[in-house]
Amino acid sequence: MIDAISLTQELVRIPSVNPPGDEERCARYLAGLLADAGFSVELDVFGPHRFNLVAVLNGKGEGKPLGFTGHLDTVPLGAARWEHDPFGAEIVDGKLYGRGSSDMKAGIAAFIVSCLQARDTIREGNGLRLLLTGGEETGCDGARALAASGKGAQALSLLIVGEPTANYPCIGHKGALWLEGVAFGKTAHGSMPEKGDNAIYKATRAIETLREMRLEDQHPLMGRATLNIGTFHAGLNINSVPDRATFTVDMRTVPGMVHECLCSKLRNLLGNGIALEPLVDVPPLHSEAGNPAIAAVFDVCAKYHDAPLVSRSVPFFTDGSTLGPLTGNPPTVILGPGEPAMAHQTDEYCHTARIEEAVTIYRSIIEAHC
Repeated sequence: MIDAISLTQELVRIPSVNPPGDEERCARYLAGLLADAGFSVELDVFGPHRFNLVAVLNGKGEGKPLGFTGHLDTVPLGAARWEHDPFGAEIVDGKLYGRGSSDMKAGIAAFIVSCLQARDTIREGNGLRLLLTGGEETGCDGARALAASGKGAQALSLLIVGEPTANYPCIGHKGALWLEGVAFGKTAHGSMPEKGDNAIYKATRAIETLREMRLEDQHPLMGRATLNIGTFHAGLNINSVPDRATFTVDMRTVPGMVHECLCSKLRNLLGNGIALEPLVDVPPLHSEAGNPAIAAVFDVCAKYHDAPLVSRSVPFFTDGSTLGPLTGNPPTVILGPGEPAMAHQTDEYCHTARIEEAVTIYRSIIEAHC
């Protein structure tokens, strides 16, 4: 049986950079591994070379199964030079280097190996579902495709998201609402601006309105909702009045905020002169710390941390909230061996000791849950 460190290396050596997005080799490799181990597997294609994988191991029990999820895609390498081959999966001084090592191929490897080790326990219990997705890095594209198709639909008793948390259990994340604003004008010669209608002026007025808007919504665990203008593009040449200007808005929302209502509010605020359309819409996620399934995970993890565990959220979004409708909105824990600070970094790495620790943690969760 393959060990988690070796499996992490295998996955890191298979590029799955997004964009452009290509999870096919990773998905097919894991489909073969899981099928050989007795799992029922289904590959879900949501675009050219874009793949999700649903793997099922049924149990004898009549209760809801346990679920694990993780994404197969990674972000691009960036412009900076890497000291370690980003697809070499080298291990140096206890660190496994490579793109996706922390975010989040180590997490996937660890929970797959723990499931392989605990197959008999799973079969005697309520079974298991693995939901491996593509396209998470660009807005949970694969998870949304699964949710829309209904493939892998099954109410779960608990969902573990193997994102990088250094094996610290977290119970929520902010939502992400990314919007594109477009202002339209009328072009004219730059020497006769009075004959045109400058789209930049319209867009900058809209941006200033957004800048002055105060978001009052906040959450005791996640803090206040935020808004940031990320990009601005306008004009084709200096000596023309631009007839189109675009900007993007990155909003991070907290539980209780309804994205559809928020979009309507912003459209009313900016008026008819600005077309506003969602690019990414990922709802926030929050599970109650007092839920018995969550408490059981905290009990398992407690021995691996020096200080008593407290409720935490992660700053990034995950597939967990998008998969909620598909999985019956189960209690959800974000828990993985990757280093949060190494996500998307040059010379990304994951500590091998964390990977081995995660296997033990996941297996304990499976045994306690099943």
